[in-house]
Amino acid sequence: MHPQPEMEVWIGRAYNRWMVDRVLSADDRIKTLVYLPFNTPDEAVRTVKEFADKKGVIGFCVTSTRYKPVHHNDYMRLYAAIQDVDKPLAFHSGYHWEDQSLATVNRFLGMHALGFVWCNLVHMTNWVLNGIPERFPTLKSIWVESGLAWVPFLMQRLDDQFLMRQSEAPQLKRLPSDYMRENCWYTTQPMETTHPRALQVTLDMINAETQLLFSSDWPHFDFDLPSVIYDLPFLSEQTKRNILGLNAAQIFHLDPRPRKQL
Repeated sequence: MHPQPEMEVWIGRAYNRWMVDRVLSADDRIKTLVYLPFNTPDEAVRTVKEFADKKGVIGFCVTSTRYKPVHHNDYMRLYAAIQDVDKPLAFHSGYHWEDQSLATVNRFLGMHALGFVWCNLVHMTNWVLNGIPERFPTLKSIWVESGLAWVPFLMQRLDDQFLMRQSEAPQLKRLPSDYMRENCWYTTQPMETTHPRALQVTLDMINAETQLLFSSDWPHFDFDLPSVIYDLPFLSEQTKRNILGLNAAQIFHLDPRPRKQL
């Protein structure tokens, strides 16, 4: 959100280089999603080309608090470049109190509840209705730290509206919810668990067995332990294993087998 977009480019590149040169090189168990300077699409493409093949780089990340639409033509080269290297793109949500609509919220509780959902909700709407999954069918997108309760809402809302106005989304060959269920992945944290039956329906609607990745968000105040998944009585043992690690191993091309003891 810096008023000088070049600052994001410079600081982002410095961070990525530090991560690759100092952190990832020290231990091959550490992996990262490379930060993309999304305000400057050409530099984001350059970042993909520079870092895609670096040791420990398993994908790319956009901080989702943005005001340029994700379907803007300026991003098409970026999505093509990421699809070509077969690594996922994550949209990591956040909040920004200077957003004009969210500025009316007067409690951090409300901002934390709405802000983390709002940016990804808007981006997902534009992502699907503008046919990005059709234009880039093998590009994997991950929607991070928004919780999960918003996903069934958006699925139902977009399907309802699409069936009445299909001419406004001519690139779609299926219902919006189908793309959200089959072409998108989600992370658990912070998973809304206060209504177990609603959570069960949510996990079923997003096809959690293959599309959900456990995340802890430690050490933030709302972090989740693996037990938040393992203790759910309506999940099979295999589904729990998938969510807790095997889904991530597949999307990030990681070897899930235990390491041999030295």
